[in-house]
Amino acid sequence: MNITELARILRISPQELRDLLPELGFAIGQKAIKVDNNTAKKIIKNWPAFRRQWEQRKAVERAKKQDEAILPKERKTIHIPSVITVRALAEVSQIPVNRLLTELIKNGVFASINEKIDFDTASIIGTDLNLDVQLIEEEEENGEVEEKKLQDILDLEKPEDMEVRSPVIVVMGHVDHGKTKLLDSIRLTDVVAGEAGGITQHIGAYQVTRKERRLTFIDTPGHEAFTAMRSRGAKVADVAILVVAADDGVKPQTVEAFRIIEAAKLPFLVAINKIDKEDADVNRTLQDLATQLNITPEEWGGKTICAPISAKEGTGIEELLDMVLLTADTELGDTLRANPNAEAAGTVVESNVDKTAGPVATILIQNGTLSVGDQLCFEDVVYGKVKALKNHKGESIALAGPSVPVKILGLKISPSVGDILYVGEGKKVKMRKIKSADIKKEKIMSIAQQDNADENIPKVNVLIKSDFLGSAEAIEESLMKINTEIVKVKIIYKGLGNVTEGDIKRAQDSGAQIICFNTKMPAPVENVARTQNITVKSFTIIYDLIKYVKEEMQKMVPVEITRIDLGKLKVLAIFRTEKQHQIVGGKVISGSPENNATVNVWRGEEFITTGKISSLQSAKQEVKFVQEGEECGMKFEGRPLILEGDILEFYREDKKIVKI
Repeated sequence: MNITELARILRISPQELRDLLPELGFAIGQKAIKVDNNTAKKIIKNWPAFRRQWEQRKAVERAKKQDEAILPKERKTIHIPSVITVRALAEVSQIPVNRLLTELIKNGVFASINEKIDFDTASIIGTDLNLDVQLIEEEEENGEVEEKKLQDILDLEKPEDMEVRSPVIVVMGHVDHGKTKLLDSIRLTDVVAGEAGGITQHIGAYQVTRKERRLTFIDTPGHEAFTAMRSRGAKVADVAILVVAADDGVKPQTVEAFRIIEAAKLPFLVAINKIDKEDADVNRTLQDLATQLNITPEEWGGKTICAPISAKEGTGIEELLDMVLLTADTELGDTLRANPNAEAAGTVVESNVDKTAGPVATILIQNGTLSVGDQLCFEDVVYGKVKALKNHKGESIALAGPSVPVKILGLKISPSVGDILYVGEGKKVKMRKIKSADIKKEKIMSIAQQDNADENIPKVNVLIKSDFLGSAEAIEESLMKINTEIVKVKIIYKGLGNVTEGDIKRAQDSGAQIICFNTKMPAPVENVARTQNITVKSFTIIYDLIKYVKEEMQKMVPVEITRIDLGKLKVLAIFRTEKQHQIVGGKVISGSPENNATVNVWRGEEFITTGKISSLQSAKQEVKFVQEGEECGMKFEGRPLILEGDILEFYREDKKIVKI
C-alpha cells in the first residue's frame, strides 16, 4: 500500500505518518513510499489507540508551552465562594477559560463555560495551575441572593410608576390530555403538527388578545420527564390552567402538575377537555378531581372553576378565556403591575444555541421595557447586547414590555432556564457567599468523587446533545430518576447543538454513548464516530430515549445464578462410547435426577469432567426424571471419560435477571 493512501485512510499527512510509525514500532524509513499489506493492516487496526497516544503527547507538549506563557510564575492565592461558574473562576484567576476547561477534563469533569463547579473541584485543579484556592467567608449583609433579584427590582419601584400588565397563564396537565391543542384553538396555529409524537418538547410562550386585553400563555411539556421545566414555567406565571381529559380523568402527571401549582401558590382553574369524545364523562372527571386532588368545583359549592371544553372542536374556548380573565382580576387584583419605563428584567423560559445565530434565549419580560441595543446581565456578569428581538410570531420588534415573551439574539453565552436577566452595566462586584437556605445550590461533584461513592456499581456512561437547554436538563433529571442500587446511568457531559468531533473524543475517552435529542450529526463527524466505534443514538421523542437507556442499563445488570442439586447416580454399565458422548446406565442413589441437567463426574474423591444429559430413559421410555432407587439409561454429552462405578452428580443452574 502507498504511504499516501495509508495516510489518507488514517486522516494524517504522509510525513507525519513517517515520523510517527517508528515510535509505534514500525521502522519503515523516512524515504519509504510503500508498506507491505500486513503491516498496513496492523497499523489500521491499532490506529485508534496509536492516535490517542499521539494526540495526548502533542496535547501535553502544547499545554507545556501554553502553561509557561499563561500560568502565574509564582503561586497565586485567589478567593472564591463555595460554588462558582467556570467563567467566573477564569476571571478571578486571570487564566484563560480554555485552559481551565482542559484542566477540568484532565480531572474527569466535563463542564461548559457557564456551568458551576464546587469549591473542592476548583481547589483540585488549582493545584496544577499554580493557584492557592481559598474559600470566601462573607457576611450576610453583602446583598440578597440572585434568586431574589427580580423581587428586589419590583420592590424598588414607586407605586405611582406602576401600570397594569397582562396576566401570564401556564397550561399544565397530563401528557396527551390536549394542552397544546388547547393553545392551538386559542392562537389558531398548529403547534401539535410540528411536535414529534404530538408532545410538546420544550417551553414556548405566546400572546393572544381577548376583549381588548392581552394574555400571555406558557406552554409546558406534559411528559413527567419535564418536571423541572414545568416547575420553572410555574414560577413565572400568574394563573394556571390544569387540563384534564374528560375521557381519561386524573392521571399521575395531573397530580404532579397540581402539586407544582400548589407549591407556587398560583390561582388556577380546570379545563375539562375532550368533551366531544363518545366516552367522555364530565361528572366522573369532577369526582376524580374531588377525591384525588381535593378540588371542589363551583357547581358543587366549591371555589374552583371547572370549564368543559373541546380543544379539537373549539367548544368552550372563549368562555375559558373569560374565566381566566375573571380569575386574574378577582384573585390577583392590583398585584398585576409593573413599571414599563424601567430598565427591563425577566426570566429565561428557553435557551439554545443556533448554528447561525449563536446563543438564543426566550425571556418573559416581568418589569421594564427591553430594547434592541440593551446590555443584559446575570449575576452582574455581562451576557451580551440585544442585537434583535422577535415576538412569538417570529416577527422582529424594537421593544418588549412587561408580560411580553420575546426571543433575544446577540448573547455571548447561553443562560440557563430560570435565570433572571436584567439590563445593566455588569460592573464587577465583590463575590458573596450564598446561603443554602436562600438559594438551591447546584453543586457538581467531581467524577472521581462519584466513582468512589459507588465504584462497584456498573454504569452506563452517556453524553447528551440536545436542541434546547431545557430539554437537556429535563433529560438529565429523568435519567437520574431511573438510577437504581444495582446499576446507574452517568452523564459525563451535556451540551447543545449538533455532535462534534470533540464530543466523539469525549465519548471515546470516557467509554460513553452519545445520545442526541432533536440534533444531527454531520457526515464527517459520523465517519469519525464509525471509525472510533462510538455508539450514537438519535431521538425525537423522550419516551424512546429513556426506554433505550433503560434497556442499556438492563444489559449491565448482573445475572444471579442459583445452583439446584438434583441428585446422584452410580454408573453400573457403559453401553456405548463415541467421540463426544456416551450411553451409560446406572442406579439413582439419592434425589431425583432430571433430563437436560448438568452432570459432574466423580471417581471417588477425584473430579473427572462435566457434561450434560441429553436423553433419559427408564424401562425403555423417555422420561423427564427418575426417582431414588430406580435404574435408568442416559446419553451423556461431553468428554467420554465415564467408567463403571463413577458417581454422576446432577444439578441445574437457574439464572435470574433482576428487572430494573
